Amino acid sequence: MVTSLHSLFLVLVIARISIMPTYSTSRGALHDHHTTTQTSFQVKLQHVDSGKNFTKFELLQRALERSNHRLDAIRAILDSTSNIDSPVNSGSGEFLMNLAIGTPPESFAAIMDTGSDLIWTQCEPCTQCFSQPNPIYNPQDSSSFSQLPCSSQLCQALPSATCSNGCQYSYSYGDGSSTQGYMGSETFTFESTPVPNIGFGCGQNNSGFGGSNGAGLVGMGRGPLSLPSQVNANQFSYCMTSVDSTATSTLQIGSLSTPSGGSTVTTPLIQNPQIPTFYYLGLNDISVGGSPLGIPQGTFAINSDGSGELIIDSGTTITYLVTSAYSMVKQAFTSQTNLPAYTGPSVGFDCCFQLPSDTSNVQVPSIVMHFNGADVSLPTQNYFIEVSQGVVCLAMIGAQDMSIYGNIQQQNFEILYDVSNNVLSFTPTQCGSSS
Repeated sequence: MVTSLHSLFLVLVIARISIMPTYSTSRGALHDHHTTTQTSFQVKLQHVDSGKNFTKFELLQRALERSNHRLDAIRAILDSTSNIDSPVNSGSGEFLMNLAIGTPPESFAAIMDTGSDLIWTQCEPCTQCFSQPNPIYNPQDSSSFSQLPCSSQLCQALPSATCSNGCQYSYSYGDGSSTQGYMGSETFTFESTPVPNIGFGCGQNNSGFGGSNGAGLVGMGRGPLSLPSQVNANQFSYCMTSVDSTATSTLQIGSLSTPSGGSTVTTPLIQNPQIPTFYYLGLNDISVGGSPLGIPQGTFAINSDGSGELIIDSGTTITYLVTSAYSMVKQAFTSQTNLPAYTGPSVGFDCCFQLPSDTSNVQVPSIVMHFNGADVSLPTQNYFIEVSQGVVCLAMIGAQDMSIYGNIQQQNFEILYDVSNNVLSFTPTQCGSSS
């Protein structure tokens, strides 16, 4: 089975490398200060490099570099699980969500991160803050701010909170970035929906996050500090457009996130006791050109040290597959692609081809991801991308000890996280068409 590339734009999606606490506890209701009724709202997402006048190829290279840093950061998380005194998280990200904080509301943008839990933004007075487009939030200017006491359940959900003039937090990330400050409670406004009593980190000493156009981060992970947990949302979904699209990507929280149509397939969400924040999927096999590869059973299983399995991540750009599985994909894909191998300078991928001037006869094998109970057929532009003029590559890379399902493969799918039933759904759609 093959797909013609004639008149096809080889596109790419980029979405982020964010921040993920290794120490996060499992999702649970914390009723000491926030709402216990489920809240539903929609938020528009903006790419971190939006408006910076980069070419499509430059956007890809920047995203690939962030993805590789994120992979290293996740490895650091695995290493840190044996050292509870030094929790490590990943850094940076790909998509920003627009929101407002305080009363009266002050607008800002923050990284949307399915790989972390804490919500935080920069706060005045700053000891060390990075440059951000909007004025830094000052809690003294808001009538709805309050500081969280050490006795609050959200404070107790932190990995290493200290009590000195309120609940103090400190996060360090695998890429060298960090945020420190104190925990507060505030009204956050998402589009036109105000949500009171959201627990968040008021960061006064922050480094390493400059250049993202954001002022903090919104954790969407499984733990009690995350946004879905705090608003008691049983589900959330996002729909990511390709990077060269003028349409808007979206995030939906609560009942609004019900799939709107298409051919939906569903697979269980798997939990990793070593890293409970992340969302994992069971991947059984991969088909290339219509033929299953026969990847050995257990290739993607979670190991005793927390490595293994497949993380689905809104912020990693490309898909990483454990080396043995990637080698099988690469061999099958190369043998079924009628293009000469690219042998020029490194472009960041190792399965690349040279495009001819006439692409009408180019044939590319199809790819189907066989998750537990869900076969996801990927559009060609979700795995075969142009990385420089006339050079196209498979948007997957081998990784020694882990697998991550990146956001290029997720573009133009509505991805629904049903956290109450521990399932995830894929619905093919044209993201942004109704925005």
